[in-house]
Amino acid sequence: MKKVIITSILIVLAVFGIFGSISFLNFKKVSAANFGNAEIESVNAATADTKEVQTRLKKWGYYTGAVDGINGPKTKAAVKKFQKRYGLTQDGIVGPLTAAKMGISLSKSTSSSTYNSNDRYMLAKVIYAEARGESYTGQVAIGAVVLNRVKDSRFPNTVSGVIYQPWAFTAVNDGQINLEPNQTAYQAADDALNGWDPTYGSVYYYNPKTATSKWIYSTKYVTTIGNHVFAV
Repeated sequence: MKKVIITSILIVLAVFGIFGSISFLNFKKVSAANFGNAEIESVNAATADTKEVQTRLKKWGYYTGAVDGINGPKTKAAVKKFQKRYGLTQDGIVGPLTAAKMGISLSKSTSSSTYNSNDRYMLAKVIYAEARGESYTGQVAIGAVVLNRVKDSRFPNTVSGVIYQPWAFTAVNDGQINLEPNQTAYQAADDALNGWDPTYGSVYYYNPKTATSKWIYSTKYVTTIGNHVFAV
């Protein structure tokens, strides 16, 4: 009798696992379908660049993590070690000078060279104001949304223009944008400028627990990071 029960349980678990995998694959297809070609190309370019950086740094002994295309803290630390070795500014960003020293060419869509120090400052401010209570990935995500808007013709084409677009960010309306960002916010801004986009091209985000706009729920869901839902 016990064997029959155990066998039945195993069969149920196997069936659930198969259908769960199918549902997950379908979800990935639907999520990808939600992106425009520009967003997909941008994500692919950023991933390809980061993989190339990781591959080279790993070969040279600066990086020990996985070659996964994610420009996270480990990758940034490895870049800083490389920059220190060659007398470059140790900011963890693979800009034109660092890329040239590595012998690689960055994709135009992922290079941070088009942004200046004020853009970095403003990005850090909005990250701190909007997401200082979120995880590090969640903070990078806010910066990524701002940069995605800069590249989207529906929004202003500058970082400040996006941030101060009327009613775009709660932190601007309630004055929290005037708070000075901490070092973590600056690091998150740097990672976003360097092409890390945990939101996969999203241009909207909201907290479903506090959002009052009915319109925001008509956007297409992409992913959830911490308390925020990201959408296109």
